[in-house]
Amino acid sequence: MASTGRLVVALTGASGAIYGLRFLNQAARHFQQIYLAVSDQAMQVISTEMDIAVNPRNLSVERLLGRPCDNITLLDRKNYFSPPASGSFRHDGMVIVPCSMGTAARIAGGISDDLVTRAADVCLKERRRLILVVRETPWNLIHLRNMTQLAEAGATILPAAPGFYYRPKTIEELADTIVARILQQLDIEHKVVPQWQFTEKE
Repeated sequence: MASTGRLVVALTGASGAIYGLRFLNQAARHFQQIYLAVSDQAMQVISTEMDIAVNPRNLSVERLLGRPCDNITLLDRKNYFSPPASGSFRHDGMVIVPCSMGTAARIAGGISDDLVTRAADVCLKERRRLILVVRETPWNLIHLRNMTQLAEAGATILPAAPGFYYRPKTIEELADTIVARILQQLDIEHKVVPQWQFTEKE
């Protein structure tokens, strides 16, 4: 399928707001248009973890990223007339980062109770990329079964389990190991972290 240059992104109420915000910063460099939905719970997590005072009344892309970004459009997650709610709106996929287990459960059960879950359901029925960056530990049997069902339906389960073999020096560099994996799943060439190269020891 030819690229449309459009991406749907959702931030939900799991710990790991840093993954979502750093991914948005990178994705904005590669996509012409990003459609962003932020849940109320995600705003609470962002305020707690990132020291960004954000709520439904003052939510803006500039507040989230610390800079204006004209190619990111904020969506009302209760508005089912938004473009990603329709299968006729073509885009290159959807990333939910971080993805709460409650969000994953509703998608797995086909429960479209807001724009995030509806847009995800559209991705599955239209066979578009759906990447869920789940963030919970440990996983119980319900979590595992939901993620199995999602994977069988075509979603990519990408746990927020950062890698250490790049020897990250900061929390931001550690989070970027996940950002890089998301970009890779979207077929985006990047330099967020170096590509792994095997060097045979002499």
